[in-house]
Amino acid sequence: FGRKVMLLWSYFQLAVLGTFTSLSTSYLAYCIFRFLTGMSVWGGHPQCLLSHDVCVRSNPLKVEWIPTRHRTMVGTMSSIVFTFGQVILAAVAYSLKDWRLLHVAVCSPFFLVFLYSWWYSESARWLLLVDRPEEALRHLQRVARINGRPEMADKLTLQVLQSHMQNEMQSPRTDRTAYDLLRTPVMRRISMCLLVVWFSTSFAYYGLAMDLQKFGVNIYLMQVIFGAVDFPAKLGVLAMLSFLGRRISQAMCLLASASVIFANIFIPKDMQIIRTTLAVLGKAFTSASFTCVYLYTGELYPTVIRSTGMGFCSTMARVGSMAAPAFLILDEVFPALPSVVYGGSSLFAGIVAFMLPETISTPLPDTIEDVEKKW
Repeated sequence: FGRKVMLLWSYFQLAVLGTFTSLSTSYLAYCIFRFLTGMSVWGGHPQCLLSHDVCVRSNPLKVEWIPTRHRTMVGTMSSIVFTFGQVILAAVAYSLKDWRLLHVAVCSPFFLVFLYSWWYSESARWLLLVDRPEEALRHLQRVARINGRPEMADKLTLQVLQSHMQNEMQSPRTDRTAYDLLRTPVMRRISMCLLVVWFSTSFAYYGLAMDLQKFGVNIYLMQVIFGAVDFPAKLGVLAMLSFLGRRISQAMCLLASASVIFANIFIPKDMQIIRTTLAVLGKAFTSASFTCVYLYTGELYPTVIRSTGMGFCSTMARVGSMAAPAFLILDEVFPALPSVVYGGSSLFAGIVAFMLPETISTPLPDTIEDVEKKW
């Protein structure tokens, strides 16, 4: 269905189901609506004002429109806006003690987002690859005029597009499925590595974020701290992505997260400030890892299967987020065991990340054949 339609559906789904949650008349109805809202909201409760599913579905559209030289900046800035939502949520929740009002405040703005998102342009790359060149040309000309380049809009023709995308447009018009993520050698290696990275990043992130109560800090204040720490972390990862590349940045974020989680094991329980600081720092590194992996995944997968690849990886992240709180009960066996598991997962994923190819300053691949030839 393309990028734009699915993105609009996510906005509408989040707005309607999230608002309906506030009208629940029983606990069962509340759980049902929360479950359905969970199909578009990150996690089991509103941790931020942006939805994870929307991020997954908007990322291919964003990556496919942004020029290579600006991709790192735009990707990181989008992630920082996500963090801003986390901080704002704490203020909204603190001022609206009633849970019904909180649901309305968090989800109803997506009605407005749904309306203005009709203005978005569908991915021209995707339109070309599904044999709809006239629509692609129309969107490209529109964007050229928006960018103040009307002379380029006049120069763009079907012949120009076909000459630039000749190989891609001549590739077989076969339906792509999730099987194509594993069918060929390079795609299989990329998919398996990304599976581990997404799972471990989400696993460690939620392992830290969902156990706030053990640090003895007010939950509203902790939400602000957990959000605010992401600002310097993501600005730091912006510099890393620009100068060190995607692979090293991804691996370093995961390894740094593992080292902080392991360090917290050896801090005595009575040194609560240090333990909280390290936990917040570990969350910052895992959040930076999320910023890396969103951009990195979009650059690794080809246009013909980019959305499917993002969905596949996101599914593994959801498995990680579901598993994370379950492992917290291991502290009944041995207090340090949850940290060992979370840290070990990040350590393993950091090592695996070195097996991924580098994508900095490279054009986006459009077909699976491009991926196999390039890497």
